[in-house]
Amino acid sequence: MARRYDSRTTIFSPEGRLYQIEYAMEAISHAGIVIGVLSKDGVVLAAEKKVTGKLLDMSGATGGSYGGSGEKIFLLNSNVISGVAGITADANSLVNYARQAAQRHLFSYNEDIPVELLAQRLCDLKQGYTQYGGLRPFGVSLLYAGYDPHYQFQLYHSDPSGNYSGWKATCIGANNGTATSLLKQDYKEDITVNDAIELVLKVMSKTMDSTTLGSEKLEFATLTLDADKKPKAKIYNPAEIDALLQKHNLGKKEEERDVAQPIPSDGTL
Repeated sequence: MARRYDSRTTIFSPEGRLYQIEYAMEAISHAGIVIGVLSKDGVVLAAEKKVTGKLLDMSGATGGSYGGSGEKIFLLNSNVISGVAGITADANSLVNYARQAAQRHLFSYNEDIPVELLAQRLCDLKQGYTQYGGLRPFGVSLLYAGYDPHYQFQLYHSDPSGNYSGWKATCIGANNGTATSLLKQDYKEDITVNDAIELVLKVMSKTMDSTTLGSEKLEFATLTLDADKKPKAKIYNPAEIDALLQKHNLGKKEEERDVAQPIPSDGTL
């Protein structure tokens, strides 16, 4: 029955389903996992990288550059970081749109854009791509970790349908069911950012495809407040990730660090 109704995003099936949106969500379920945890003094994001290899030029990531490594975790604004799972090109398009929306808000009102408003702006765009002919849904989900003076630290998730929701801890991508179960067991309401980092690393170690964690397979970021109570986003560079893993006894041994992984052919990350 699906074959008669899945060629257009604008056609409902008799059961009331939009199959192209469901197919987009299926693409996301094959992407590398992204986990977000909200704490009382910060937000933590971690993501599994799929494109790895000894010949890959990582010079743009080694310095902890402004926009991150450009694969899974991005800085959208000074008060918002984002983790993406799905088709890379779609993610890049949405990240650029979000950055422009944040800068337009800053130019108009001379203040950082509220986190939920930025999520709404992106979801309005994504919802339009499910309603008009000749377009296809964006094959990417995003986690937004942010801070604003009104609601403090926040964590949101949006999917290809244009829906978004707030979370205390959530995940997207492959093995998200297992990760969600682990988060439900170990998450506590009064968790600190250091405890959140430990929790995220623990969940990543049990849900990633590789047996050991390393900077070539992992991206990591935190959002906290600095001494002046301003939001401070930190996207970890590979050396900092390795140091963090060693601190929690999850790092690779020296002889294991040069193992290369193939680049997936479907373009999902």
